[in-house]
Amino acid sequence: MRRSVALALGAGVLSSALLVAVVGFSAVAQQPAAVPLELTGDASPRPWKRYPDWPQRDESKFNTLADGSRSPPIPKQPRTIPSAITGDAANGLKLVADRTRGGSCLACHIMGQAGGADLPGNVGPDLSEIGKAGRTDEYLFNYVYDARVYHPETVMPPWGTHGLFDDKEVADIVAFLKTLRQPAVFKTALDDPNKRPAPVEKRENLDALENPGMWAIDKAPTLWSARGPSGAACATCHQKPEQSFKGWAAGMPRWEPRLNRVLGVEEFVTRHAKATTGNVWLMQSEENTALAVYLRYLANGTPIAVDVVSAPAKAAYERGKALTALKVGQLNFSCNDCHGTSALKWIRGQWLAQQRGQVDHFPTWRTSLLATWDIRKRFEWCQVNIRADELPPDAKEYGDLELYLTAASAGLPLNVPGIRH
Repeated sequence: MRRSVALALGAGVLSSALLVAVVGFSAVAQQPAAVPLELTGDASPRPWKRYPDWPQRDESKFNTLADGSRSPPIPKQPRTIPSAITGDAANGLKLVADRTRGGSCLACHIMGQAGGADLPGNVGPDLSEIGKAGRTDEYLFNYVYDARVYHPETVMPPWGTHGLFDDKEVADIVAFLKTLRQPAVFKTALDDPNKRPAPVEKRENLDALENPGMWAIDKAPTLWSARGPSGAACATCHQKPEQSFKGWAAGMPRWEPRLNRVLGVEEFVTRHAKATTGNVWLMQSEENTALAVYLRYLANGTPIAVDVVSAPAKAAYERGKALTALKVGQLNFSCNDCHGTSALKWIRGQWLAQQRGQVDHFPTWRTSLLATWDIRKRFEWCQVNIRADELPPDAKEYGDLELYLTAASAGLPLNVPGIRH
């Protein structure tokens, strides 16, 4: 049965004027109501261990998407600075460019003599002339130490409260800021984030000569016919996947009542394969990624249409929406800080895209990493990048977040595998 519902998603995800038609399981209707799933156990390795080539920092004392109450509290009032700050401005210059401290101040600010050709960002205000703006030393110190004391929802990290800089280092940064009195001079327009053009992806992502992510389309038929311990294979029931799964992935993720959470394509592959063939293809394994790419590839061109109308799906959608506003990690960022408030701006040399259009090309080939990432791995990296402890890829929080972001892309056609830097 097919039903269409007009859904208006709020500002910050979609234009308030945009009405999206959400088709209730038009694609999912091709599968039985109770598809066999392995309902016990985890769909990803346990205990979860961060990928060995990722930063191995311990951020356990800061918020995660599963625990939003760990980080140190916001200061109740600014700290009193009794006298003028006379820090080491030369050291302050080094500190604002120190990329080991969460990306550096230049990731978000143009800073005059520190800006130059270092690809500064423009998420924050241009500080090139902050030294003659009339700000007190006390104000500058507190703003660097923890700007939340003035603006609780600021995107400025709490550099001092969260231990990224100590008092002396903050004082040195303030001393440097007081020297900034001239506009930044850039060698080229590309160095200036306000003139740097937004990136445009021109590569043909479905051309195997341009996108190595297409390897999955060659590998998938072998996996499809691979008999597992039960003696069955995917092909036992689905001899013509291009017909039986045409459009199916455009309706994913979906609420799965038997698991009491949102089920994405990757977890579906794990649980359905285990239940029917006995094959153990855990999330983010090579086999799982190949089949996840393949199932979405079969639905390419189909507009995304996920259920966010039924009561449990709507509740999951709302939880996902709330998660995008939750500030986590040592840098104290939320999804909305980068892809809402600061969307369509530069953070150093990286363009911050809007939430709409984030998922329609995933899984995607990462040219800089020579690997295919699914959307859950992208979520994990976002957490690690803002110095938070990531969750396992089958975490219920990631399911809610994926549903919300997929709904934000409703109506966009699937185009998988994508290709990105």
